[in-house]
Amino acid sequence: MKSSKNLIEQLKSLPYFSKRTIDQLGKQVGLKNTTVDTYISRFLKRKEIMPLKNGLYVATDFFNKNRSDISYSFYLANILRTPSYVSSWTALQYYNLTTESIHTIISTTPKVTRNYKTKAGMFAYQSIKKELFSDFSLVKGKFDFFIASPAKALFDLLYFKTHQFRGVRFKDLNKLVEEMRVDIKEMAKSDQSAFYAMVKRHLMI
Repeated sequence: MKSSKNLIEQLKSLPYFSKRTIDQLGKQVGLKNTTVDTYISRFLKRKEIMPLKNGLYVATDFFNKNRSDISYSFYLANILRTPSYVSSWTALQYYNLTTESIHTIISTTPKVTRNYKTKAGMFAYQSIKKELFSDFSLVKGKFDFFIASPAKALFDLLYFKTHQFRGVRFKDLNKLVEEMRVDIKEMAKSDQSAFYAMVKRHLMI
């Protein structure tokens, strides 16, 4: 029981961990893999740890301490599906460019589209062409995360909403943005220019 307590205490300090991490920590205190598996089942049953996806977990204690920190949620979004960056409605809300209430963290990935419904929240991943997997940056802090620029967040939103700008004319762009209730006038002039340039470039391909 002492080794079980030592293991859970170590896991409580991690923002997330995999089955492999638990095995490695178990070996450090002389536990067999079968014993570690038993402990994992016990931790899950007692709700001391919670699954994020198959083979990936977070200690309930750590999650509860950080659940109100949006950077932690974005950090987890990056981890659940790699590579990816936070985008679309979620990023626009982060930049205060929309008043839409978003309950799912939306990300963009070059991998296939996938959704995860977890106790840590809802995470949606939209698949984009590799050549359009760009214009995002790393925000550093307590939890580092990748997020689209304001211009790319709006581009991604419209890209998926219009099925890759199918039938969209450049002159109708502002009307489209208004209908989405995105306040593009609040966006920096450089970001507005970058957004129009991205769309124009895409429409010309």
